[in-house]
Amino acid sequence: MKWINIIVVFLLLFDQTKKPVEKAVIGFYNLENLYDTIDNILVNDDEFIPTGAKNYSGSIYQNKLFKLAYVLNQLGTEDHPRGAAIIGVAELENDTVLNHLVNHFMLRNKQFHFIHFDSRDARGIDVGLLYQPDFFHPYTAQSLQVNLPGSSKDAYYTRDILYVKGQLSGETIHIYVNHWPSRRGGEERSAPARAAAANTCRQHMDSIRFHDPLAKIIVMGDLNDNPTDPSILNVLGATGNQKLANNQVLYNPWIAFYQKGFGTLANRDVWGLFDQILVSKPWLVPEDSSSKKWEYVKAVIFQQPYMLENTGKYKGYPMRTWDGNQYRGGFSDHFPTYIVIRRR
Repeated sequence: MKWINIIVVFLLLFDQTKKPVEKAVIGFYNLENLYDTIDNILVNDDEFIPTGAKNYSGSIYQNKLFKLAYVLNQLGTEDHPRGAAIIGVAELENDTVLNHLVNHFMLRNKQFHFIHFDSRDARGIDVGLLYQPDFFHPYTAQSLQVNLPGSSKDAYYTRDILYVKGQLSGETIHIYVNHWPSRRGGEERSAPARAAAANTCRQHMDSIRFHDPLAKIIVMGDLNDNPTDPSILNVLGATGNQKLANNQVLYNPWIAFYQKGFGTLANRDVWGLFDQILVSKPWLVPEDSSSKKWEYVKAVIFQQPYMLENTGKYKGYPMRTWDGNQYRGGFSDHFPTYIVIRRR
């Protein structure tokens, strides 16, 4: 019996080596006001200079970079030893801060490259994409301008949507990095602005899907709406049921998270789940499939004890950098999220 057991174990191990599984992690993180300390006269960054209301010094900036780099270095390492292959980021001022971030000693081992365009947002904040070049090779990048409806927001311009097309270990994928208009001024009043952003993303996706119905699309970002809000369900087109996803409807795994009370940010003891990553139908492959292409596995809210407020009125919230103009020395007021994909 002992020899039979040894043979069975050997056969199981041999079978696993015949069918290796490769994994990758794709994430998103709102960096909460990653500004440099230089006054930019073209945008409203007056808070984030040494003489501004926040007394934003070089030491605060360096501490902010250190803490963000620490989180980004850890993001996804429970599911892949190299961490996230691709990370969408939001609330950053320019390519200078991204250059400082990816070259930080905490992140240098990842050898991240980045893609970024300046947009005409009134606060001067943009989105970007970090990627490890031995996983992902981009060959097209475009900034999609969001035209806001007249009465929806005070600002005339918001963040552009970053579109990137490239190869993930040899397979073509399409990525959209979003940071939709905020709820400042009221959720109802600002809703048309987020619907406009969703529609901009949807129209571009439709142009991709028209030519390639099997296109593998990822939509990520701080959408400033929850997974069950109309901008996501109806305008962007999403469902929490994998069986209902189709060429016009994305799969949104965060609906189930939100309905169970999980979130990525909190306000007045109410959790919201604004930081989402959605995938198109071709990512969804049945368990018994023999496909050797990338497929969606799971979604994760990355939440570690060191990222949490542990005392006071914000206990249990993400440890934020700022409370108004008071420096709290945290990481971000959002938790990052990621998805895991695999191929056999």
